[in-house]
Amino acid sequence: MRIRLDRKHRTPAIVLGVITLLDVVVLLAWDAFPGKFPAGSHDVLGAVSLALIAVAYLVYQLERRPIAAEWFKAIMLAAAFLFWAANQFWPNSPRATLFNDIAIALFVLDVFLVIVGWPATLPDSSFGDS
Repeated sequence: MRIRLDRKHRTPAIVLGVITLLDVVVLLAWDAFPGKFPAGSHDVLGAVSLALIAVAYLVYQLERRPIAAEWFKAIMLAAAFLFWAANQFWPNSPRATLFNDIAIALFVLDVFLVIVGWPATLPDSSFGDS
C-alpha cells in the first residue's frame, strides 16, 4: 500500500513546483503589463511553466515509485505538457499545430483513462483520494 510521501521525499518536486508557480506569476504580470517585457517573452514564460511542471510531476512520481501502468500515465501526462510547451515556445513553427494536437490527444487519453479507471490502483493519499 502506498503512503503519503513525507516532506523530505516531496521537496525536490515542491521546489520545482514553487519555481513553476513563480514563473506563472511573471506570465500573468506579462498579461497585465505586456509593454514591460521583451518581445517574445510571453512564449518563453508559457513554455517554461509547462515544461517545469512536467518535470516536477515526473520527479514526484520518481519518489512515489508507482507501478508500471501508473508510470506510463505519468510519462504520457508529462509528454502532453512538453508538447504543449513546444507549441508555446515555437508558435510559428510549421510543427506547432502538430505539437498542439499531440498534446490535446495525450490530455484527452489521460482523462479518458481516469474515467474508465485504468490502471486500477489503490487511492493515492498524497492527492487526498479516498
